[in-house]
Amino acid sequence: MEKVYTKEAPEAIGPYSQAVKAGGLLFTSGQIAICPGTGAIEESGIEGQTRQVCENLGAVLSAAGTDFSHVVKTVCFLADIADFAAFNAVYGTYFTSKPARSCVAVRSLPKGALVEVEVVAEL
Repeated sequence: MEKVYTKEAPEAIGPYSQAVKAGGLLFTSGQIAICPGTGAIEESGIEGQTRQVCENLGAVLSAAGTDFSHVVKTVCFLADIADFAAFNAVYGTYFTSKPARSCVAVRSLPKGALVEVEVVAEL
């Protein structure tokens, strides 16, 4: 098992790694729309937050030596299921290979985020 870390994605806000490589796969921790460097949450609504989440995931994928085309599964959490269509519109521009996905609404997310996404990818 190997931990993955990059300064191009936000620091973990708890006792966990940005991602872990194991068994030929990459498992990312859930990413919320924290801007790397500032630690501030993206404030421009669901579209802006989804874009920031995907940029954060892209940085972690890159640091691990893989990319969006190798993602096999995502798990997506929305603070409001009414944001589903707007979320999908941005999500679909990053995950063009259409990996398997679960998407659920949750009561709340860390730091008041509107969206969180985690991925499993091939290395």
